[in-house]
Amino acid sequence: MTDAELAGALRRAALLEGEFTLRSGRKSRYYLDKYLFETDPSLLRALAQRFARFVTPDVQRLAGPELGGVALAAAVALETDRPFVIVRNSKKADYGTGKLIEGRFNPGERVLVLEDIATSGGQALEAVRTLGAHQLETAAVVAVIDRLEGARENLASAKVRFEALFTTRDLGILPG
Repeated sequence: MTDAELAGALRRAALLEGEFTLRSGRKSRYYLDKYLFETDPSLLRALAQRFARFVTPDVQRLAGPELGGVALAAAVALETDRPFVIVRNSKKADYGTGKLIEGRFNPGERVLVLEDIATSGGQALEAVRTLGAHQLETAAVVAVIDRLEGARENLASAKVRFEALFTTRDLGILPG
C-alpha cells in the first residue's frame, strides 16, 4: 500500500464529521476516531511498517501511551522485535502495582513514543514526562496523524523531536 493509498484508507476508516470536543478542549468540525483504524489489521500492519522506519539502532524500547498508543506499540514491537512499555495516564487506584509504566525497562534506555492523533501534543508530553521521571530518554514522539494544531510546536518547545506519518492535510482535511 502506498502512502497515498494508506492516507485515503485512514480517512475513509476514521473521519467523522459533526461537532466534537477534543482532548485538548478545542472544538472541531471533525473527529478522527483512532480506534476505527487501530482495530483494522490491514491498517495497523501498514502503520507498523511505517513506524518501524523510526526504530533506529539506538532505540531500545517502544512506548505506547494508554489507550490509543498501546495497539500501535504492540504492532510495532511485532514488526521490529523491540519490547514496549505502556505509559498510563494515571496510577491504578487501590489495587495492583500502582505503576505508571507497565512492562519491563531499564533506566537509561532510549524510547520511541508511538502516538495516534496529535492535536496539542498534551498526552505525548505527559508520557514523555512520565518516562523521564523513570530515567528513560525519549528519542522521539511519532504520531500516526498530526492535526496541525500545535503538537509539533509544543513538543519542540519541550525539546522533544516530533514526527508524523501523516498530517490532516495529507488526508485531504482542510482547516476551518
